[in-house]
Amino acid sequence: MKILALDTATEACSAALLAGTEVRMRYEVLGRGHAERLLPMVDEILAEAGTQLADLDAIAFGRGPGAFTGVRIAVSLAQGLGLGSGLPLVPVSDLRALAAAALALTATDSALVCLDARMGEVYWGLARSGPDGGCELLAEGLAAALAVPAPPAGSRPVAAGHGWSAYPALEERFGASLAARWPLLLPDAATIARLAAVELRAGRTVSAAQAEPVYLRNDVATRSSKAPGK
Repeated sequence: MKILALDTATEACSAALLAGTEVRMRYEVLGRGHAERLLPMVDEILAEAGTQLADLDAIAFGRGPGAFTGVRIAVSLAQGLGLGSGLPLVPVSDLRALAAAALALTATDSALVCLDARMGEVYWGLARSGPDGGCELLAEGLAAALAVPAPPAGSRPVAAGHGWSAYPALEERFGASLAARWPLLLPDAATIARLAAVELRAGRTVSAAQAEPVYLRNDVATRSSKAPGK
């Protein structure tokens, strides 16, 4: 199985190629310039692996939430590559990818991830580890730090994402129950590629025309919801 993955939802810009069990990735934290850097990353990684788009099984992308412009960049490039190649696309929640990365670093089975959404709010996600090292996103939403839902009683989640460093109120609320903290951790394309492999095996793909970003902030009626398209 070969999957190309793209992510630009946060300050981190990354592209990765999963081939079997091997993953190659380009990853840079940028203030701006994701649009200019992402396609060269793709070209570099495919050339390094001696792979062409025609050799791939799917293209995965971080579908958000995150910075509006950033999320759109990865979605648009995935759509363009998908239209040109006819490959199926695999959308992966950036909160799920962040949780999976945090769970891989910590000996616990749940994660509470928060990305800074500005305007006094965070994009939050509650996840748990799944079989074979997988990660299940239980819920995600947009909320002020004081309104982020508490994890289930008795759980010891790992905290991850720059929302934790941006809003100390999160630490004040949940600090005593946390198993570990990774406030500098951001979503990355390698993790998205691994999660996409699970989705691809299960047939959960979309066409290029169906690929859409998930912003969460647009949904003012329900600030939290059961996660779509885990």
